[in-house]
Amino acid sequence: MRSITTFDLQYAHRFYGFKGEAQYLHGHTGIITIEVEDAINEGVNMVYPCNEIQKVAWDVLKNFDHSLILREDDPLLPAILGVYEKQGIKNGHPLNTMKGEAFKTELAAAYPDSRLVVTKETMTVEGMIKIVYDLLKDKLNIAKITFSSGVNKASADFEPSKNIDRCPLCGISLDENGKCHKCGYQK
Repeated sequence: MRSITTFDLQYAHRFYGFKGEAQYLHGHTGIITIEVEDAINEGVNMVYPCNEIQKVAWDVLKNFDHSLILREDDPLLPAILGVYEKQGIKNGHPLNTMKGEAFKTELAAAYPDSRLVVTKETMTVEGMIKIVYDLLKDKLNIAKITFSSGVNKASADFEPSKNIDRCPLCGISLDENGKCHKCGYQK
């Protein structure tokens, strides 16, 4: 069975090198749906609490919300960073509080202080699914991710392979010591 949760993301990007309207910097409201699969946890009668899926995923996804997403070879990237440097906001601003932890993977890097995500490939709906799965595959037993942005939509199915030991009292993942950080249950 699956628990399913959805997120709205506001972001700007462009398709560098693309011959069409998407070559111009533009914004989107993207909707990402994450489906987590596992057996029903008998203690709480659910697969995984959706509010906990949101917490785990949002720690990563908030880097994409209200951010500029550019490919690493886009000539706009140094120009944007130059403007941020002149404005004194390249390394953050006190009002920039909606940011996640910086990350760097083979597919993307997040620079939360600049509200910038730099990708290896053009950030299409398919590209976003690959990035999100790569960032969350070790944290959630993901069975499917769907991402829509404007009229574009893609989905990918994954083979859930993690055996996540969960709390019988609240359903969330136990830590490596068998303890629940939410309710204090100890296995």
